[in-house]
Amino acid sequence: MENDRLYAVASKLSDYVKSPSLRHIRDPHSIQKLAKEIVQAVDRASSVWEKWEGPREELAKAAAPCWIPADDLRTFLNRLPGPVLTNTDVVQRLRAFNEEPYSTYPNDDLKAGCLALYEAEKAQGTELPAIIGTLQEHIELEEERLRREQEETYRRNQEEERVRRQQRFLAGADCGWTQIDKSEVFYCRRNGRAFRVARAKDKRWNLYRIKTLEDAGALLGTYQGRREASTTLEKIAYEPEPQW
Repeated sequence: MENDRLYAVASKLSDYVKSPSLRHIRDPHSIQKLAKEIVQAVDRASSVWEKWEGPREELAKAAAPCWIPADDLRTFLNRLPGPVLTNTDVVQRLRAFNEEPYSTYPNDDLKAGCLALYEAEKAQGTELPAIIGTLQEHIELEEERLRREQEETYRRNQEEERVRRQQRFLAGADCGWTQIDKSEVFYCRRNGRAFRVARAKDKRWNLYRIKTLEDAGALLGTYQGRREASTTLEKIAYEPEPQW
C-alpha cells in the first residue's frame, strides 16, 4: 500500500513537471489543482475499498443519501470499468459513505418521496446520474420544507405554552415567568405570591413583589439578568415577608 501511495504521488508530479511552461508550473491555481489530484490519488491508493475508483466512487457517494435501491445501483455501477460488484459491496460502501465526517444517513422521512420520484424517473427512461441529481435537488427542497415546518411547530408550541402560563398566572396559580399579552415585562407566581421583573434603562433587571398587575410593587433587588433574579426568587418566595 505504501508503494502504491508513493507511485500515485510520483506519477502526478511527473505529469505536472512535463509542462513546458514555467508560468503554468508556478501558477497558484494549477498548484491547487495538482494538490487536489494528489490527495485524491493517495486516497484511492490507500483505500481498503479495492473495487471502487473513479466514476464508480463518485457516483456511489452522490447516491448515498438518495434512497436508490442497492440492486439498481449495483447494476448500473457494474457497467462501469472495474471488478464485479455484489449487492453487499454496494450496501456496505454506501454505509461507509454515510458514516464519513460531515455526512448523514438518508432521512427516513424522505424515503417514500425519494423512492416514488426514482421510480417515476426510471419509468421515463432517465439515466441514473440524472436521477441522482434530481433526487439531490428534491432532498434539498424537502429538508428545507421540513426545517420550516419544525420551526413553525416550535414557535406555535412556545406561544401555546406562553398562553397556558398566562392563564395560570391570571387564575392565581403558581407558574413560571410569562408575558401578559406579550408585554415587555415578565410575571410569575411562587408560593401563591406574584412577582414582576422588568428591564431598567441600564439593561439590568428589577425584581418586584406585586399584589396585582397594575401594582407598582415593592422593589426586591436589581440583577444582571433574569436568571439571577429567578435564582433569588426561588429563595425569597418561601421566606416570611413583611406586611406592606
